[in-house]
Amino acid sequence: MATQWGRKETIIWPPHAPVMSYSAIAAAILCTGLFLWQRLHFSLPPLQQSYITEYIRAEVGAAVHTHGTYRLLYLGGGKAKPRLALPVDFAVGKTTLPDGRFIPFALSELAQAQGYRFPFRGPAQKVADAALYRWLRYAIFDGNGPFGVFIVSFTEGGVCLAVMLWFAIPRDIQRFRQMKYGRVLRGPLMLSPKEFNKVQKGDGIGFKTTESDKMMRIPLRKEAQHLQLMGDTGVGKTQLIMQCLRQIRQRGDSAIVYDPACEYIQRFYDAGREDIVLNPLDTRCPYWGPAQEMESNAEADAIAASLYQPATADKDEFFHQTPAQIFAHLLKLGPTPHQLAEWMASDTELMKRVEGTEMAFYIDRKAGPQRAGVLSSLGLVAKCFRLLPQRDEKRPVWNARTWAKKRKGWIFITSRPPERETLRPLHSLWIDLLVMRLLTAPQPGQKPVWFVIDELASLQKLPQLHTAITENRKSKNPLVLGFQGKAQLEVIYGHLAEVMLSQPATKIFMKTAEPKAAEWISEAIGKVEIERLKETKFDGSRSGKNFTVERQIEPLVMGSEITGLDDRHAYLKLGNNVARFAFDYLDLPTPTPGFLPRQSPDGEMSFDPDTLEPRTPKSAKPEVRTEPVATTDTVESMANDAPLALEKNPIPWPMKDTNEPARAGELNRPAPASPPTVVADTDTAQEDLHGPEYVREL
Repeated sequence: MATQWGRKETIIWPPHAPVMSYSAIAAAILCTGLFLWQRLHFSLPPLQQSYITEYIRAEVGAAVHTHGTYRLLYLGGGKAKPRLALPVDFAVGKTTLPDGRFIPFALSELAQAQGYRFPFRGPAQKVADAALYRWLRYAIFDGNGPFGVFIVSFTEGGVCLAVMLWFAIPRDIQRFRQMKYGRVLRGPLMLSPKEFNKVQKGDGIGFKTTESDKMMRIPLRKEAQHLQLMGDTGVGKTQLIMQCLRQIRQRGDSAIVYDPACEYIQRFYDAGREDIVLNPLDTRCPYWGPAQEMESNAEADAIAASLYQPATADKDEFFHQTPAQIFAHLLKLGPTPHQLAEWMASDTELMKRVEGTEMAFYIDRKAGPQRAGVLSSLGLVAKCFRLLPQRDEKRPVWNARTWAKKRKGWIFITSRPPERETLRPLHSLWIDLLVMRLLTAPQPGQKPVWFVIDELASLQKLPQLHTAITENRKSKNPLVLGFQGKAQLEVIYGHLAEVMLSQPATKIFMKTAEPKAAEWISEAIGKVEIERLKETKFDGSRSGKNFTVERQIEPLVMGSEITGLDDRHAYLKLGNNVARFAFDYLDLPTPTPGFLPRQSPDGEMSFDPDTLEPRTPKSAKPEVRTEPVATTDTVESMANDAPLALEKNPIPWPMKDTNEPARAGELNRPAPASPPTVVADTDTAQEDLHGPEYVREL
C-alpha cells in the first residue's frame, strides 16, 4: 500500500477470508513437517527409522483387527542362523551392504561376536497387525505409540502455530473491521494508549490510564509546545493537571501554578523548597510592589497594560488605555503599593503628579464625564493594592524580576471564590509579569519553568499570554492551560482566541455539554476520508453479489460523542494521532492548608455581620522610630509633595507660642500647662494635613 501526501492508495481491497490466519496455519503445517523429517532422519535410532512405516500400518490395522504383509529386518551374513534385529544390535558408524551400498549405522560388537555381518529385509510374510504392533511397540519403540515418537515435533509445530496466529488474528480482525467500517485514506487516526505509545515513542510528560499499565507519554520535544485541557467543571481537568505536577516535582523543575480554588497548594506546597504564595490575604504572602518590577521606565507601560484590561474584547479601549498611561506615569515615581492607592484616591495628589504632562488633559476638571470615567477606571485597582502587605511588616521581599533569574521554588497564585473578583487584577498582573520575564531563552544551568494555569477564563486579559503561547517554545517553558470552553476565551481575547487555541501541540478534550463547543472540538480533532466497500445482493434467477467502492468524508469524533463522554474520559490529540483514554481519581494527601488568613486593617470588617453592631478597630502597635525635627516649612513642603510620607512618619503640629518645634514621638505626650499646644493623633493630623481647613489656616 503506497502513501502519497497522507493518502493511502491500493488497488487490492481486503479479501473476505481470513487470509492471514490461513497463511499462519499453512506455515505452521510446513514447519511441523520439517520438524517431523528432522526427527525421523536425525533423532530416531536405526530400527525405529526402518520400522516407522510398518509401525503406523500395524497400529491402524490393529484397530480394525486385520492381517497385513510385512518384510521385517533380520541380521545375517555369517554362519549364524538369521534372526530378527533388535535395538541392541546396532551402534554408531557405517556398514557396507553386499550390493555395495552404505548405511549410516553399524552392527554392535555383540552382534558381530555372534557372527552377523549386516542387516537385511526378510521375505514378505502375512502376520496379524495387532501382534506385530505389540511387538514393535515394546521391543523397538520403548512403549511409545507413533504419536509419542513424534510428540516433540508436534509440540514444536504447535508452538509455531500459536506464535503465527498471535500476529495473524489481529491483522485479520483489522481487515474485517475495514470491511465493516471502511478504510481511512486521509486524516487523523484513532488509537488506544498502547498504540499511541508505540507510534509516538514518548519520553516526556505522561498520563496514567486505565487501559494500560504504562503511562501514555508525549515526546519530550513536544512539551515546550504547550498543553491544553478543555472540558466542563468536574470532568477531570484537575486530576490530569495533578498528574503533570507530580512529574514536574519528580524532575525538580520549577512551576508557576495559578490555583483559583486552593487545591494544588494543599498537595504540592513545600516550604523547604522555598515556595512562594502570592495572595495578599494569606499570611505566607511576601512583600511585593509593582515599582520593584521595573528595570527601565519603558517597562512601566507593560505593567500598566496588564492591570487595565477590558473584561471583554468589545469594551471601549479609551477608558482602559488612558488609566494605564496615568498608572505607568505614577509607577515611574517609585511608589509603594499603598502610596499608589492613596494617590489614586486623592484628586489633589493625582492632579499634582500629572501636572505638566499630556495626561493632565484627560482628567482636567473641565473634562466632565470623561474625567469621571477615567478616574473611576483608574481607581479600580486601588482596593487590591491596599490589601498587599506593607514593607514594615518584616516580610521577605519578592519580585518576578529577581525570581526569574534564580527560579528557586514554586509559585502558587491562590485565591478563594469569594475573593477572586477582588484579586483578579493582581493575579493577572503577576502572571503577566512572570510570563514577560521568562520569555527569554534559558541560561546554561537554568531549570525550565512550567506555567500551570487552571480556569484560564477566571483571569482578565493577559497581554503577554498570546506572546507566550506563540513564542514561548524558544524559552522552553511549557504552558499547561485549562479552561471550560472556547466561548470563554473569545469573550476575553476576541479573535486572538482562535490563534491561542490552535498553538498548543498537545490538546486534551473532555466532556462539554455546550453543543457549539462540542462541534468545535469535533472540528479540532479533525475529519477523515474513508473508503468503504458496498455490497449489493441480487435474488431471483440472477442471484449474486456486487461490490462497489465509495468514499466519504466524516468527523473522526462527532460532537454528540463529546457531549456524551463520561467523567474522567478524554481524547488526546497530538499531530494526526488521537488517543481515547480514561483515568482514575488521584487522591493525594493534603499536608498543607490551602489558606492561612493574614490579619490586616484593610481586611477587617467595621461591623459584626451577625448583629450589625460596629466593631472597635484593633489598635496597631506603635513603632519606635527616630524622626527628624519638623518645622512649619517642612510640614507644608511635605504636605504638598509627599502626603504618604506623613502617613508613615507623622509630623506634629508646630507649637504656636514658641519657635521651638515639637519632636517626633511626642504627639501623644501630655502638653505642658504653658504655653498651650495643639496635639493631634496620627489619623486626625493626617486628615487635617490633607483637608481644606488646613490649607486655609496656612
